[in-house]
Amino acid sequence: MGYRVAVVGATGAVGREMMTILEEVNFPVSDIYAVASRKSVGVEVSFGNKTLKCVDLETFDFSKVDIVLMSAGGDVSKAWSEKIGKAGPIVIDNSSAWRMDPDVPLIIPEVNPDAIWDCKKKHIIANPNCSTIQMLVVLKPLHDAAQIKRVVVSTYQSVAGAGKAGMDELWDQTKAIYGMGDKTPKKFTKQIAFNVIPHIDVFMEDGYTKEEWKMIVETHKILDPTIDVVPTAVRVPVFVGHSESINIEFESPMDEQLAREILREAPGVAVVDKREAGGYITPIEVVGEFDTYVSRIRNDPTVPYGISLWCASDNLRKGAALNAVQIAQLLDERGVIASVDA
Repeated sequence: MGYRVAVVGATGAVGREMMTILEEVNFPVSDIYAVASRKSVGVEVSFGNKTLKCVDLETFDFSKVDIVLMSAGGDVSKAWSEKIGKAGPIVIDNSSAWRMDPDVPLIIPEVNPDAIWDCKKKHIIANPNCSTIQMLVVLKPLHDAAQIKRVVVSTYQSVAGAGKAGMDELWDQTKAIYGMGDKTPKKFTKQIAFNVIPHIDVFMEDGYTKEEWKMIVETHKILDPTIDVVPTAVRVPVFVGHSESINIEFESPMDEQLAREILREAPGVAVVDKREAGGYITPIEVVGEFDTYVSRIRNDPTVPYGISLWCASDNLRKGAALNAVQIAQLLDERGVIASVDA
């Protein structure tokens, strides 16, 4: 059985990646449609050996598809996702528009797959924030083994998380430093080339940024509302690939050896952890990979049961497009679409 799939925002980086991953994982697609804004109508995108021409979001008949992968930004999703869901298909939305809606499940397939059935309420499933996804893929198996009490996390997020404009700015500023152009910040608040910026999204009243707030509330919704999360989100001059330094405090016994054994068996996780020069993973090495890679697992001697670790993941893949496609696979595996249509 094949599914009729529409990708909204098909000309963007994540939309194109969704197309690529659908084909890579051999998702059962019978028909696929590239949907975009009116200005992109007719623009060609690839799906396997096929070339698709984008059709207009405003006029597309969504009742003829089963699954919609939405990657057109929060404003578009707010305007369209409920309308699309009422037409019949399940919308898997990559924006932050629906993440905290109590009637919309927020899903990482390796972490909370049973929440998939809650999509019947609005026919919408939310894809979590990229930094939350890679953190929780790592935390989930550890939390199951020895309940997590507190997490202190610092993220090192690539410019791809800010879209094409962010990637262009890093490229342009890098050239400008060597005398070829203007290095004035446009997308970011300060120069990103050869620099780091401890600021992602808007500041909130408590001093945390909205990106940091997302990690807190999404962890509570997806994994456990009792876990204390203290995040610091930092933009770094890396094109693709987010990294995180995570300190974890547990309620019951946990040490580096047990954590390493658990993570080696965990779905969606790969451990590369040699205590030698180069025996760890960096973001440039995870580009194009599905897994979240974990390195530098070690005990935290300042608390009774604590460990620290480093993880890196391709934010365009597991942090966005891949997780959305894996949600579609979960819909298929659990028979959710057939149940909704029944």
